Amino acid sequence: MIPSYEEWQNALIERQGKERQNKISQATVAVCGLGGLGSNISICLARAGVKKLILIDFDKVDITNLHRQQYKADQIGIPKAQALSSNLKEIAPYVQLEPHPERITPENAGELLSSVDVICEAFDVAENKAMLTNYVLEHFPDKFYVSSSGMAGFDTANTIQTRKITDRFYLCGDGVSDVNHGIGLVSSRVMTCAAHEAHVVLRYLTGELNESSDNESEG
Repeated sequence: MIPSYEEWQNALIERQGKERQNKISQATVAVCGLGGLGSNISICLARAGVKKLILIDFDKVDITNLHRQQYKADQIGIPKAQALSSNLKEIAPYVQLEPHPERITPENAGELLSSVDVICEAFDVAENKAMLTNYVLEHFPDKFYVSSSGMAGFDTANTIQTRKITDRFYLCGDGVSDVNHGIGLVSSRVMTCAAHEAHVVLRYLTGELNESSDNESEG
């Protein structure tokens, strides 16, 4: 039996505090790219009680995704935006979802992102990361932006960190490992980086970043 909305909120308040939860429950977050990073970021934020998630990815679920991305074997061939929305509704039934099974570009980014409080970049390809980062910094300098760089391979997950670039731009990863260099993406390390992205988003939404004594890094 699915709990009521009130029961759901009370459980979150008990764990996260009323003031924090009120802030989280009012936020809209865009997740751009729904692979190993984006699908895990989305689940973390949905579980935390974020009001609305805008899910953007043109790709479909493939068997090669299943070892690190939050999809099911029977979802192969389904657009990721649609499949992830279905999974999130099972996990967090009261989260509002806006799936966009399309590629984000400089031509449509303004329309897709204008209403959000936070933008999470979760792409695999460096050119796509650079495109979104440049667009956000130029057109949405007041929005909170989280990006990633480096999470591939079997190296220790302890090298993955969250670094403050500006007050509204944080970068997660090790800054070194690159899948394009022939190093595979491993579920546990990708999930670690995704958790960093989701966590810095929650710290921003709750005001924790403003109270941090760390000037250069978070974690």
